Amino acid sequence: MSDDERVEEKELDLSSPEVVTKYKSAAEIVNKALQLVLSECKPKAKIVDICEKGDSYIREQTGNMYKNVKKKIERGVAFPTCLSVNNTVCHFSPLASDETVLEEGDILKIDMGCHIDGFIAVVAHTHMLQQGPVTGRAADVIAAANTAAEVALRLVKPGKKNQDVTKAIQEVAAAYDCKIVEGVLSHQLKQFVIDGNKVVLSVSNPETRVDDAEFEENEVYAIDIVTSTGDGKPKLLDEKQTTIYKRAVDKSYHLKMKASRFIYSDICQNFPIMPFSARALEEKRARLGLVECVNHELLQPYPVLHEKPGDFVAHIKFTVLLMPNGSDRITSHGLQELQPTKTVDDHPEIKAWLSLPVKSKKKGGGKKKKGKQVEKVEGEAKPEPMET
Repeated sequence: MSDDERVEEKELDLSSPEVVTKYKSAAEIVNKALQLVLSECKPKAKIVDICEKGDSYIREQTGNMYKNVKKKIERGVAFPTCLSVNNTVCHFSPLASDETVLEEGDILKIDMGCHIDGFIAVVAHTHMLQQGPVTGRAADVIAAANTAAEVALRLVKPGKKNQDVTKAIQEVAAAYDCKIVEGVLSHQLKQFVIDGNKVVLSVSNPETRVDDAEFEENEVYAIDIVTSTGDGKPKLLDEKQTTIYKRAVDKSYHLKMKASRFIYSDICQNFPIMPFSARALEEKRARLGLVECVNHELLQPYPVLHEKPGDFVAHIKFTVLLMPNGSDRITSHGLQELQPTKTVDDHPEIKAWLSLPVKSKKKGGGKKKKGKQVEKVEGEAKPEPMET
């Protein structure tokens, strides 16, 4: 499907049951893919192998759907599997030649996405590679991200404003003596759009401004929370670590190098709209060609960012559908047992946010879901029954 055809088509939203089904199907696959990736996270396991297994599972599962329909339905990876360790904040999804392995005691951030017909479900989860409960500052930073996510879930609802969420998540992080990491945006999701125009800023400051926005019924959001025990101002240390890119559909430029033209043609054909990993391209050619594509803004890079060594970083991201009967969080995974050194017990405003309902209570009608959604703070609710 060309970019023009996509634009011409009527914008579909959650008022269509078929759209809701596609979001939930994508969510079910990405939740199971996350479960698979977690099961592969063991000391001395190579990060690139784990990332590849996550992407392969999503490709395989989506490939089995909508096989016999007349009109081809695009489906697959919406965001490549990333596995960022310890003070690495995000987007670490190395090339095949990378030998980095996991170690006992690492804090792992897993980030991934799946789409069916352009309807995207993304998830990020934090796990510490150890037996037994997580304690100390590592527990604080994970609890901060999880509690901030639970608060955001209750504030991202029709009538509320994006700046309400920004303020609240910073307050939660402060309660755990942590910082919300700057530069992280929670985007509205639309068909084939992973970074919609309506956004929630993680930290408001003079350098980063976004338009004020109000959440509306039938919208979908990827709520992205990253917390740190450091100063929350991550740095790009090495551009060579960047492997995830997204084609900028509104840019054009006549590339000079043959390698660049070859690579860009490959990208346009195979990854016209969603972010992709350079692993999927021929490695030698990609190294040469990607630089020129990025320099002329044909590709948007997703850089690998770092806090200072010794800082703990946690990441929780979920997809939420703003349905007429309330918010439906469709991606998540339960946490390990946490024993944080701080609590929100003496923060009445945070406790008040956490006591807000996720679903609105409407009388009668409507299909009931199997199993009740349990609202917890320390361990997240699972939106759908998941195979463990």
